[in-house]
Amino acid sequence: MRISIFGLGYVGAVSAGCLANEGHEVVGVDPNETKVGLINSGRSPVVEKDIDRLIEKAVSKGLLRATQDAEEAVLASDMSLICVGTPSQSNGNLDLKFVRRVCEEIGTALQNKDDFHVVVVRSTMLPGSMRSIVIPTLEEYSGKQAGTDFGVCNNPEFLREGTAVYDYYHPPKIVIGETDAKAGDLLVNIYDRLDAPLIRTSIETAEMVKYADNVWHALKVGFANEIGNICKAVGIDGHEVMEIFCQDRKLNLSPCYLKPGFAFGGSCLPKDVRALTYKAKSLDLDVPILNAIMPSNQRQIEKGLSMITEKGRKKIGILGFSFKAGTDDLRESPLVEIIERLIGKGYDVRIYDRNVKIASLIGANRDYILNHISHISKLMVDDIDAVLQHADVIVIGNTSEEFRDVPKMISDGQVIIDLVRIVDRSSAGNYDGICW
Repeated sequence: MRISIFGLGYVGAVSAGCLANEGHEVVGVDPNETKVGLINSGRSPVVEKDIDRLIEKAVSKGLLRATQDAEEAVLASDMSLICVGTPSQSNGNLDLKFVRRVCEEIGTALQNKDDFHVVVVRSTMLPGSMRSIVIPTLEEYSGKQAGTDFGVCNNPEFLREGTAVYDYYHPPKIVIGETDAKAGDLLVNIYDRLDAPLIRTSIETAEMVKYADNVWHALKVGFANEIGNICKAVGIDGHEVMEIFCQDRKLNLSPCYLKPGFAFGGSCLPKDVRALTYKAKSLDLDVPILNAIMPSNQRQIEKGLSMITEKGRKKIGILGFSFKAGTDDLRESPLVEIIERLIGKGYDVRIYDRNVKIASLIGANRDYILNHISHISKLMVDDIDAVLQHADVIVIGNTSEEFRDVPKMISDGQVIIDLVRIVDRSSAGNYDGICW
């Protein structure tokens, strides 16, 4: 395929060298005359392991060249990759002036091109940037329509400086956000030799995935450092602790606990977060990440409560209020706090949880249910139907299998607030998910 690459920094230079060595005809575009000259002389404009060799080889074979002429590059290619920088502004927002400028250049060039051309953004941009800046700019300057006259994709890169060439050939995943299937199909072709999961999604999801990745990586560094600082203060080797931590691939390094939803509760997590942060405080250690966990969890409880009260209905039904499905444990259940606050505000509440109902008769939580939250236990009913017959707003509080058909059981006028994603998704106006 013939590919033009706008921006010859780390991402652009590595992409150019690797794509050319895959046999594609690549032309790099950059306003910097020095970078263009380095590419054309077979040298890399960036310091990166192995890229010098790849660029020299590609240039010698006639598969890679560079230019300052954007229109010439677009007319000589089938696809353009935008790899320009998106630096921070003083307020933390992104400065997208380079992206906008390149889109103006590509759009202008597309006026003189009849063939279907695909514009692929690899630069890191906040969700909504493709719709608000990239596509409108391309359409304005080309006089053509995205998705019909030309294609647009978002294709985030997952390259680390120092190992970028290796990462290009061994990506953790390939994510393609597309405006139309034709554009996505053409972009998929340039990755057909790479062994990695291929995900095709919306352009907004693709934009957000990159941020989720990078912020998660930053959080991991900060978390490890705070654990390490506590370890050092109590005479423990932090590296040994985290090496043992990382051997757990079932819970620690896994998808577990990484699904957006409601707040955590139970007998372990709240207690142990508080204990460790108290220990850090007693050692005069500042651990802002660890200290933020409980306030963050409380914000999710507040969000759940607001979703209920904002519906403007007084009759509320709660399905599941143990802290997770399959248990009768109510210790620090965030649903208990929600229920108590609703009662205090004068809402008419009915509650059903099969496991808690059994526990109130014979379980280990019997004393807690009957003596500590007796005001709540009096609101419990015997089955789902009793909740549905009472409530205008139905809150699904845990993932018990018996709640899966509830979205199909409600009548007109009733609203579901789903705190656990009991169904994959619903576009119905009477359904509201907490993080989706």
